[in-house]
Amino acid sequence: MSESHVKIRIRMGANEIEIEAPPSILKDTVNLIPEMLQKLPESQTRQVLKEATPQQPPAPSSTVSSHIPEIKVEKDDSLTDILIRMFKDPWGRTPRKLSDVRAVLDSYGLIYPKQSVAVALLRLAQAGKLRRFKGDGGEYVYTASTGLATEETNLTPSTT
Repeated sequence: MSESHVKIRIRMGANEIEIEAPPSILKDTVNLIPEMLQKLPESQTRQVLKEATPQQPPAPSSTVSSHIPEIKVEKDDSLTDILIRMFKDPWGRTPRKLSDVRAVLDSYGLIYPKQSVAVALLRLAQAGKLRRFKGDGGEYVYTASTGLATEETNLTPSTT
């Protein structure tokens, strides 16, 4: 009688690893993940591995721009809801290009047409939720508005 298999899929940016193994050897298989990640292209993989290493101190603010915002995506969330959550994260306080926003959406497995994301960002800027301005390269960039940033701090419990 064959043993059932457990399947694990790990995605980092555009890179993905899928592991399928019987539960009896799953722990040994999972321990191979760092080795597998080392063999992936250098793009984001090495930076993510460095940030995930527990022996290192927290990343300084200069590398905040390279991390992916930690958000929870629900089944019924609209693109606008997801974008607002992304920009509430410290990631959203640094100017972000449309391509940066789409890369994060892709990393969460959310594939939206470029035009849909661009229109959603523009509407959020018009509603005052995001700031939109031309960056150094002449391309529009987006950051969290002051109201959105303070909204995040108001969500933390009060100690009074």
